[in-house]
Amino acid sequence: MRTYFIAGNWKMNKTFGEVNTLLSQLKKMAAEVSGVDIAVCPPYPYLSLAVEILKDSDIAVGAQNMGWERSGAFTGEVSPDMVKDVGCTYVILGHSERRKFFKEDDELINKKIKLAIASHLLPIVCVGESLHERENGDTEQVVKTQIEGCLKGLQTDEIEKITVAYEPVWAIGTGKTATPEQAQQVHEMLRNWIKNNYNREIAETIRIQYGGSVKPDNAKELLSQKDIDGALVGGASLDAKSFIAIIKSCE
Repeated sequence: MRTYFIAGNWKMNKTFGEVNTLLSQLKKMAAEVSGVDIAVCPPYPYLSLAVEILKDSDIAVGAQNMGWERSGAFTGEVSPDMVKDVGCTYVILGHSERRKFFKEDDELINKKIKLAIASHLLPIVCVGESLHERENGDTEQVVKTQIEGCLKGLQTDEIEKITVAYEPVWAIGTGKTATPEQAQQVHEMLRNWIKNNYNREIAETIRIQYGGSVKPDNAKELLSQKDIDGALVGGASLDAKSFIAIIKSCE
């Protein structure tokens, strides 16, 4: 039986003092929660602070991205070894905002995934279609193309270390949410793809999160779907009470 996994993607938000307050609140509230894996992904400057505050808790820390090389002349980039060294467990890769604003493609994301795993980080791999693609009926083809490109060449033991996050682009930060039925349909397709390209055991154990305007008032219905194993939460993870409410929806 899979354990739910709820991760908070803070994106480019919060200051030092706000991070301190939020994590202190979250640590206290999460102590009452059991049976759910939890992670927070603050901006790079606050990763060390997050690791320090959460060291005596069950909340893991992840980075929102990483570079594609271990070291070198890549001004402004952060290597997977740095992310691991600071104390991170997870790293988000392939988020739609990285694809849209920074032109990251499946080939680059694939390279990052392989390097993350080799660096003993656990990737959260994001896939999802735009509103135009959904309205054209291309959701399944777009998501399949992304997952095929992102996971190209990965072996069975590597796939076991991955979490997949289905994030319809049109539902990220818009207040729109895929219906539970729409989300379930794509999650089921992804699980079947993993079964057909790897094996049934991995398909049954790999966790597939939903992301896209997840809030306390819609989390329960989304998380009750057969193939939805958690959530990658954006805006609602910036408030301790709302994030914990989503986490408690798993219970």
